[in-house]
Amino acid sequence: MSDGLLSSSRWSGRYFSNGWQPAGSQGAVTEKATGERLETIGLADADAVSVAVGIALGVQRSWAEFPYDARAAVMRRAGVLFEQHAAEAAEWTARETGAPLAMAERAQGVAAQECYEAAGLASAPYGELLRSTAPRLSFARRRPVGVVGVIAPFNAPLVLAIRAVAPALALGNAAVLKPDPRTAVSGGVLIARIFEEAGLPDGLLHVLPGGADVGDAVVRHSRVPVIAFTGSTGAGRAIARAAAERFKRVHLELGGNSALVVMGDADVARAAAAGAFGSFRHAGQICMASGRHLVHESVVDDYLAALTRIAEGTTVGDPLDANVGYGPLIDSGQRDRVHALVTESVGAGAALLAGGTYDGLFYRPTVLGHAPLDAPAYASEVFGPVAPVVSFADADEAASLAADSPYGLSLGIITRDVMAGLDLADRVSTGSVHINDQTINDEPTAPFGGLRESGSGGKHGGVQSNLEAFTELQWVTVRRDLPTYPS
Repeated sequence: MSDGLLSSSRWSGRYFSNGWQPAGSQGAVTEKATGERLETIGLADADAVSVAVGIALGVQRSWAEFPYDARAAVMRRAGVLFEQHAAEAAEWTARETGAPLAMAERAQGVAAQECYEAAGLASAPYGELLRSTAPRLSFARRRPVGVVGVIAPFNAPLVLAIRAVAPALALGNAAVLKPDPRTAVSGGVLIARIFEEAGLPDGLLHVLPGGADVGDAVVRHSRVPVIAFTGSTGAGRAIARAAAERFKRVHLELGGNSALVVMGDADVARAAAAGAFGSFRHAGQICMASGRHLVHESVVDDYLAALTRIAEGTTVGDPLDANVGYGPLIDSGQRDRVHALVTESVGAGAALLAGGTYDGLFYRPTVLGHAPLDAPAYASEVFGPVAPVVSFADADEAASLAADSPYGLSLGIITRDVMAGLDLADRVSTGSVHINDQTINDEPTAPFGGLRESGSGGKHGGVQSNLEAFTELQWVTVRRDLPTYPS
């Protein structure tokens, strides 16, 4: 599809592991909006993981000993390359993932910024002097863990991979990345090509698309001490069990069913627009999506009317069209799951005010009014363009409803009384809170992570969080002379 950075003559039928290697099996790269086959990706297997980790271990130490400014320079070049090839990469991303072109373009900018922030990590202070009662120098220092395993999902494949790959590399580690095979170009090939052109030494980054067996091999490999996984809660639970048996550190970014609370003093029209963005962005295929709309009873009817108008006016279609609100769901399995949740919720008593229909993989934005608390689309993570709305009477009930979820990823609160918003936020256990905004927010400079079934509480983003995620702390003491011990 491209003669530029992503020219398929280099990678078609191959995967990246110390160069582009021919694969024993292959998978189709398809355009989700049309079903057209775009290219062929090479698929790795468990044996490829073992080979990749062995190669990575052989070169990681020398990379860690590189001057910090040399590592930073690679990261900066990678950032520049993401910017220079943004248009080409965004088209691939939109066609392969179904994300709107504007969202795909933004992903390239986020990836560039992740690399620039990672460049700063290379020169960040990495230790502290400690007091000691003995006549010695005592300090703690952070050292690279060695090889970091990264397993990334389909929905935002570039961003959710690079936010672990870039800081891990910048801090002196090697990385083995397993992208989802459904989005292996925008979430894998692109990253490999960027770092290949940026001058990353051979053998430090391995990109191995494949199925669950490949991910399992990464998690279980004895020489991969840290795993960064983004995906479903069910898969995260299995990874946590396997990692615990091997005393590995895992950073789990899992599912969510985030609440958007609209207080009675909110500007209803603007709140509904924010809610629509939070639920319908990228067809709802975002872990931070606004999965539960909690609206004060005094404004809930107006809110439902405004949200329904937005849903009915949203265009669903080819993500390359700038006038399209969002594109297709990732596959028929996800579409059928979304539709089942909507149908069962209507059967449970929710009012279907908009949507609830589909054409191929294109699912119409759906509004479910006055949803019962046990309606599946309210109680579960839908991962589709569905907005269930429930009313509340006062702040106590709003806090109770917002906290009544096994997830704890993001919370949005819309109110003119910011202090009341902060008070409400204090009563809900969640990884992030956004007052006067919807729930989808993420920045390379900010720590990001979920609680309970949304993750292990580990964070990505920001200097301190990335240092803690991708290094190990070592205590060192130095004496001028060996002490005299009894002999």
